[in-house]
Amino acid sequence: MLTMISAAAVQAQFPPAGGGKGQSVPNLGHVYGKVVDSAGKPLGDVTVLLLQNKYDSAAKKRKDVLLKGVSTKSNGEFSFEELPLFGGLKLKISATGYKNYEQAVAFQMRMPAGGAVKPSSDPAQAMSAMSNMVNGFDKDLGNIKLVPDVKQLAEVTVTASKPTLRMDIDKKVYNVEKDMVNAGGTAMDVMKNVPSVNVDIDGNVTLRNATPQIYIDGRPTTLTLDQIPADAIESVEVITNPSAKYDASGGGAGILNIILKKNRKTGYNGNLRTGVDSHGGINAGGNFNLRQNKFNFTGAGFFNQNRSITNGTNDQVNNLNIPTSIDETIYTKNKGAFVFGSIGFDYFMTNRTTLSLAGIKVHGQFNPLENDNIYTSIYPPDTTSSTQYSQRSTTSSREFNASGLTFGFKHLFPHEGETLTLDANYFAGVNNNHSFYATNYYEDGPGSAQNGLRQQILNGDGSNKFFTIQTDYVHPFTTKTKLEAGLRMNSQHLLNNQYNYLDTLGTGDYYMVPSASTNYVNTNYVYAGYVSFTSAIKNFGYQVGLRGESSSYTGELTNVKENFGNHYPISLFPSAFLSQKLNNKQEIQLSYTRRINRPNFFQLIPYTDYTDTLNITRGNPNLVPEFTNSLEMSYSKTFKGSNMILFSVYYKQTDNLITRFQDSALNPVTGKMDIINTYENANSARTVGTELTSTATLTKWWDITANINLYNSFINTSNLGETSQDALWSWFGKLNTNFKLPAKLKLQITGIYQSKSNLPVNTNSGQMGPPGGGAPQSAAQGYIAAFWAVDAALSRSFLKNDAATLSVSMGDIFRTRWSRQHSESSFFMQDYDRLRDPQLVRVNFTWRFGKMDVSLFKRKNMNGSGSQDAMQGMQQ
Repeated sequence: MLTMISAAAVQAQFPPAGGGKGQSVPNLGHVYGKVVDSAGKPLGDVTVLLLQNKYDSAAKKRKDVLLKGVSTKSNGEFSFEELPLFGGLKLKISATGYKNYEQAVAFQMRMPAGGAVKPSSDPAQAMSAMSNMVNGFDKDLGNIKLVPDVKQLAEVTVTASKPTLRMDIDKKVYNVEKDMVNAGGTAMDVMKNVPSVNVDIDGNVTLRNATPQIYIDGRPTTLTLDQIPADAIESVEVITNPSAKYDASGGGAGILNIILKKNRKTGYNGNLRTGVDSHGGINAGGNFNLRQNKFNFTGAGFFNQNRSITNGTNDQVNNLNIPTSIDETIYTKNKGAFVFGSIGFDYFMTNRTTLSLAGIKVHGQFNPLENDNIYTSIYPPDTTSSTQYSQRSTTSSREFNASGLTFGFKHLFPHEGETLTLDANYFAGVNNNHSFYATNYYEDGPGSAQNGLRQQILNGDGSNKFFTIQTDYVHPFTTKTKLEAGLRMNSQHLLNNQYNYLDTLGTGDYYMVPSASTNYVNTNYVYAGYVSFTSAIKNFGYQVGLRGESSSYTGELTNVKENFGNHYPISLFPSAFLSQKLNNKQEIQLSYTRRINRPNFFQLIPYTDYTDTLNITRGNPNLVPEFTNSLEMSYSKTFKGSNMILFSVYYKQTDNLITRFQDSALNPVTGKMDIINTYENANSARTVGTELTSTATLTKWWDITANINLYNSFINTSNLGETSQDALWSWFGKLNTNFKLPAKLKLQITGIYQSKSNLPVNTNSGQMGPPGGGAPQSAAQGYIAAFWAVDAALSRSFLKNDAATLSVSMGDIFRTRWSRQHSESSFFMQDYDRLRDPQLVRVNFTWRFGKMDVSLFKRKNMNGSGSQDAMQGMQQ
């Protein structure tokens, strides 16, 4: 039988050595807990004090004396160790905007009813009794909820700001609001400054030299980065090794989750902004939030003009047919704009149930113009070589309209932490395009007499519908143990029509080329379910998960009545995360995941696009999915002042790698052999690397965020009849530094360096090559030359409460962000160089208005934004 005793009785279990008197009881007490707000969300940087009631001999009375004090971690946790087991203790918690909290703390132990544990007793019973007693030295205070102090909130002025980069051991969160360089730009500009992320000249994003999945608020999207305004983005989550909770699609490249701004401040507030760049492109926008009683309304709208200019060269040697070399200079100017709007409603049905509805509308129209000067040299084996000069002019127009609707439901059960969520997302878009190609041939170079004209017209239209529904359930057993499960279904329907017309004589008489025109429809489905268990034993945490996915797709070339498709049975994707917290704010994590990359419709469609004679593309219906096993180990250390380092080592093995590849085939339009850009499954690929990310506040006016990624990649292409390219060691570095200058000035400088590297194996973009001429090189057959670049921005805040901000930024200050790509095989060699928008200057103005109340709404379903990350339970 066990009884409860006071801590003072413990002295009987810890007698002084040698049986003497006067030795104090050892300090074995341990008190810990977690501070949350009224909605259960962790509160970081909260002051927690532990007071001890002692007798003051001078004042001749007892009073509370500070024993220990800490600030809560970002997950709300606090811990006190080596505490006295007896004597009155009191916990005091204080945080700006909340009422003070006090709680008495006392230790109680279980011990045998007969009193002290006797050495002569049964050893097993003695150990059990002692274990029960020692467990009483640990005091778990659970989740401590702080109550908002409305009076205090009305008097406080909020001056704190979020850090540029917040690092968790399983993801990095980049705060876009502090990034002045991106003001007035798009999501493509944002990604250029996100650690671990690289963006090429065409807007293709790579994460550790592989193409990640792009999410918006935790859900896949069909929007491209240049269709999302930077001013609408709050943060970007970089998830390098997603758990079973996330989609298994995307191979081994991870996830970039774009979190859009969702103002939840009470009352009304918002901001307006406008700007212009040195190419004449203007941008404007604003957002507004109103919260009253059970309703919350948000609205935002943005207008962004694009005046992009690209210069480049393309040098190609073709050994097909008669040996030929092509030397091409490229000038592209894009003139267009897009409008982005969003509106959202939240209805707080009860204290535990919230309904959310949001809509997005995007409209864009772009009119790119391209001029190419082309020298074509022919080297017949038995005759004198000849050179032909031509000028190709391309005028195009592209228009798209897209709409999205998102519904969210969240219910909180009485059991703390138990939640049920339901999300539905529908997105639909239509597009149409028109391109006119005119190639003028000249007898003897520029300025000479014209001796030929070839004209081509391409008309097209299409639509895209995307629907996702998902439900998630979380059941906590204890504060450290929980079970998560969810179901998900998504479908996508594509329709596309392309009509190709030629006029080879320049007379204006066009004829349609059936072999270069296509009409297709495609529908694909993915069904998924997952279960994840998370727990912790003291400072050791673990999470194991299993995801199952099944998918299918069907397609039809409607103009030729050709059907194709495939069904992939259920595949299992396990994940495991182990975490060990060490002393002095250190943590080690080991993780394993398995993921899949399914070929998309553009890669599968058995259609050859002869639109651009210099960039002929074709899908491959024989492609199979690739599977990637990823292993990653991370170490994190937090220093004083929230300075932090995160060091990772990773290994990825991919089977049946989907890679771009260049082959040759007969061109039915010209009757000649031409290079065809397509996709193939390589035998395998592997990547091994190490990454270091650090944030440091050097002084009150200077902070630095640095990221370095060193990696080695190898692609085995022996099954393609090509010699596998040698494994290549590469490294990528990014440095972001901020200075707080006098007179409320702020300076931001960002620099990047990319060494020579293999081409990304698969962009998953549905596009075979870069716009503006020139063929895409194969990752298995080429590389990207080294490059570096520096961006900078200067801003100043003014007006009352710094309500207004004026910023000036310049991108690629030294004109060094060249994209230089090289590829070669037995029948071709190509060097393709381009430079886009160097030294582009942007000037932007922002004005904030309204009631700035820090009483934020916390009960909204944040599951879609990825804020409930896979490791949350391990941090509790």
